[in-house]
Amino acid sequence: MRDFSTGHEWLSINTATVRKQLGVEAPLARIIDQCAERGIRAISPWRDQVAAAGIEPIGRQLKALGIGLSGYCRGGFFPAADRAGLQLALEDNRRAIDEARLLGAPCLVLVVGSLPGALEGHPVHKDIGRVRGEVRDGIAATLEYARQVGMPLAIEPLHPMQAADRACINTLEQALDLCEELDPGRTGMLGVAVDVYHVWWDPKLRQQIARAGAARLLAYHVCDWLTPTRDLLSDRGMMGDGVIELRRIRGWVEDAGYRGFSEVEIFSDRDWWQRDGGETLDTCIERHRSVV
Repeated sequence: MRDFSTGHEWLSINTATVRKQLGVEAPLARIIDQCAERGIRAISPWRDQVAAAGIEPIGRQLKALGIGLSGYCRGGFFPAADRAGLQLALEDNRRAIDEARLLGAPCLVLVVGSLPGALEGHPVHKDIGRVRGEVRDGIAATLEYARQVGMPLAIEPLHPMQAADRACINTLEQALDLCEELDPGRTGMLGVAVDVYHVWWDPKLRQQIARAGAARLLAYHVCDWLTPTRDLLSDRGMMGDGVIELRRIRGWVEDAGYRGFSEVEIFSDRDWWQRDGGETLDTCIERHRSVV
């Protein structure tokens, strides 16, 4: 396993981690500058942040500062209430692929979606089997375009607590089953994003990480699971503050052949989003060295 204790060259920052400090939406350009000041050499930006700043200025800034991407957030959300909605989702995913390619991302992360309307509290229907089919078809169609332009897609399974609204793929096994069905040749164009927050509890996790192998392990996200968790979405912990066996899981991931970044992704309304962004980044560096 790689030794992270003496440096942070394999640390990436998902920009959600420092986007809402002290209740203020931090401009993406400032986040990038703060990362560069600390020698952080990779980020994973969100599409809305890129759109607000402009993709061309952000691309120039990243190039000038020598900062790359560990992924791009995000595509997915394939299910819809009707055929027109399904088509709109496919078109949006094509745009996300184009943006990821322009920024030089190694993959587009897919949060696949689930029951239409559930995020707003008014699901159109309750047929989770239907939406899983729509997800399968949506990824298949999106993969065709992704192959044309050379942008790998990384399916991110989300914790079962988010099965109704954000993702009907909830285990690494489910995600890999889709990969094997749609990309049986293991071409490197379809794989998974392993986020420890969502999969740490899975009794099959080690087995499925080994099954994925280097060809399917496209992204690796870290944070921690707090006890008690006060909010299902926005109460992630800083690495080392919770119950996830971070070193053990990274060992499994690296044994399977992964050699990429450990991307810190923390949603934290009550804690880290209330602190200074620089403090948060400094703590990410320290914990990357000491506990990741």
